[in-house]
Formats: sequence, C-alpha cells, structure tokens
Amino acid sequence: PVRPMLARLLDGLRRVNRAVALLAGLALFGCGAFIIAEIVLRQAGASMGGSDEIAGYVMAGATAWGLGFGLTERAHVRIDLIRIRLSGIGGALLDLLSLAALAFVAVVIAVRGWPVLERSLVNDSRANTPLETPLWIPQAIWWSGMVWFAAVATVLLLLAAAALATGRPGDAARAIGPVGEG
Repeated sequence: PVRPMLARLLDGLRRVNRAVALLAGLALFGCGAFIIAEIVLRQAGASMGGSDEIAGYVMAGATAWGLGFGLTERAHVRIDLIRIRLSGIGGALLDLLSLAALAFVAVVIAVRGWPVLERSLVNDSRANTPLETPLWIPQAIWWSGMVWFAAVATVLLLLAAAALATGRPGDAARAIGPVGEG
C-alpha cells in the first residue's frame, strides 16, 4: 500500500511540474517573440518599449517555477565526489541530507519573500521605469513559484525519508536519487 502511494504521489508531482514547465516555456517563447518584435520595430524607427523589463520578470518567474520541475525530474546539479564511493544506503542518506538542506533553503526563501510582496501590495509599489509596473505582479509570480518549489522539496523529502525509514532505499532513489538510480 505504501509503495503504490509513493509512486502515485511522485507521478502526480511530475505531471503537475511538467505542465508548469510547459507553461514557463511558453512564457519564455512569448517573451522571445516580443523581443524579436521589439528589435524589428527599432530597426523601423519605432518601439513598444519595456521588453527588457518584461523579459526580466518572465525570466524570474520561469526560473522560480522551473525549480520544482528540475527537482522532480532529478535534474539538479550534483557533486558526487563522496556519494559515488558510498553503498546504497549511504548514498541514499547523503541524498536525503542534500534534499533536506535544499528544502530548508527553499522554505526560508519562500517565507522571507512574503514580506517583500506584502510591502509592495500595501504601498502599491511600482517599478521605477516607463512601464511603472505594479511590483506585486512579478513578485507574486516569483514568490508563488518559490512556494511551489519549497512544497515540492518538502514533499519529496518526506516521501524519501518514509521510504528509507521503512527499509526501501530503492524507492528513495526513485524519488530523489540521481537519474541513473532507481
């Protein structure tokens, strides 16, 4: 019963994150099209303006939302100098320690990001640019991506810890180990 539940949760997280990654990719594609249109217009002596500002916001949002995708696809960079020398359970424990550190940092960023967003909402803060973008919009997109990343990291940490605690290092490897394992 626990093993199918783990597989369902992992599959569900991966499906959601793949959809999120697709949306982030479409946003980046749209941003690229906007920049190309801006370049063409500038050659013609016109401009829409704001492409650099909007590109920065899109990049920040796509990055924040893409972190959860990278985690569920086990695509984050690893430095395996010590890990490859350890046995199965040793490597699994090191993976768990790494994910615990990552989840901690993600949670801290999400928690500390809220007051910045809240201040922008309360003060109706706007970018000091010609667009005068209400800052809560890009900040909310970025912050919600970081909250999602923290949630994904925490869920994966709990699933992997449960798998290890019940003597199933293979399940932990499928959740958080390197792509070649599990």
